[in-house]
Amino acid sequence: MNAIEQKIKLVVASSDCPLYAPGDEVIFDGPLLDKEQSGNFCMMALSAVFPFVYAARKGVITDAPLQCPDCGEKVVFRIYKA
Repeated sequence: MNAIEQKIKLVVASSDCPLYAPGDEVIFDGPLLDKEQSGNFCMMALSAVFPFVYAARKGVITDAPLQCPDCGEKVVFRIYKA
């Protein structure tokens, strides 16, 4: 893995979706999903957060909330360096 890669953590800030609860976490270790430390991760949510996860892996982390676009089941994520 490249030395500038960051380990990233997505944390559910709020959720109206039955698949997520506030506090749920998804961990990315470079380009890989850390299955041992992560909960389930919906592919619709991945489509929304992927550009931000990629940027965060390279050291650019946004403070803005990230929202899943699926239906009316709003899920808001926050992204952190793990």
